Amino acid sequence: MTSGVQERSELDPALQAVADAASGAGLPPMVELTPPQARERIRGALQACAPGPEVASIEACSVRDGVSVRIYRPTQVTRAGTVVHFHGGGWVTGDFDYADPLCRLLADTAGVPVVSVDYRLAPEHPFPAAVDDAETVLRWVASGSEGLDPRIVVTGDSAGGNLAAVSALLMRSDDEVALVGQVLIYPVVDADLTRDSYVDNSGVFLGAREMGWFFDHYCPDVNARTSPDISPIHAADLSGLPPAVVVVGGHDPLLDEGLEYAERLRSAGVPVEVQHYPTLPHGFLQFTAVSRAAAAAAEAVASSTLRLFEGAARQSDSIEAVDHA
Repeated sequence: MTSGVQERSELDPALQAVADAASGAGLPPMVELTPPQARERIRGALQACAPGPEVASIEACSVRDGVSVRIYRPTQVTRAGTVVHFHGGGWVTGDFDYADPLCRLLADTAGVPVVSVDYRLAPEHPFPAAVDDAETVLRWVASGSEGLDPRIVVTGDSAGGNLAAVSALLMRSDDEVALVGQVLIYPVVDADLTRDSYVDNSGVFLGAREMGWFFDHYCPDVNARTSPDISPIHAADLSGLPPAVVVVGGHDPLLDEGLEYAERLRSAGVPVEVQHYPTLPHGFLQFTAVSRAAAAAAEAVASSTLRLFEGAARQSDSIEAVDHA
């Protein structure tokens, strides 16, 4: 793991080989596919991700019509709390299976249940459907449903990182939902596709064309994309948000917005840990079976989630000690 901002390095050789193989396969680009075709392509690539560890149980629950979750319970619950995880896939692709290895790893490492959210996908359900579903599930967990602890760390990768960041903003002043941390993994926090990192990094798994395709399906109204509910970097005030871990890759088009969001959080007084992986591209958590660097990064991300829970427990103990003083 590396933390802090570092100079960009060469792309991880294992992932360079994957990128070369993909470009030489003669497949049409994602932007020429229909959403169902794109979903099928993503499902076909899941074998590049190593399976996660065993957990005690996996339960399917229906939160409301159209919104389902999977609850991953660790073999040993070692602390109080619940992870709520939103999968990536550009709000158009991705599902429970896409998120399964990471959810297993989070449950095993943090020692808490993990709730994986099957939010509705665009274009069948455009913005704000996914945001509404995220809020619904957070309230469901916060109410103690299925015996879940209401102290929540919200996590997500890519579009899921967007939903995690947006959820943290929406829940900031809600006394009924206790977010104690947020882990934003190469998150979408802006809709500006002209940033330097888009110019430098488009072409390795994700680029400006693909992100434009995702945004066109998720939020066809271009003028609405600067709303903080889509681009949280445009929120006027980021103070009062829970401690954050922001994960970025050196070969990711989203690198610049991720780093800027982390700095804006820090400037607003929010504790922030930046994990910067100079050799890795966007979506690297989906390649843990082929890249040792990606696998190591996944372990570091899971460990950072554990640290957020540990920090929340220390703060709670400190407050309790003051109350009894």
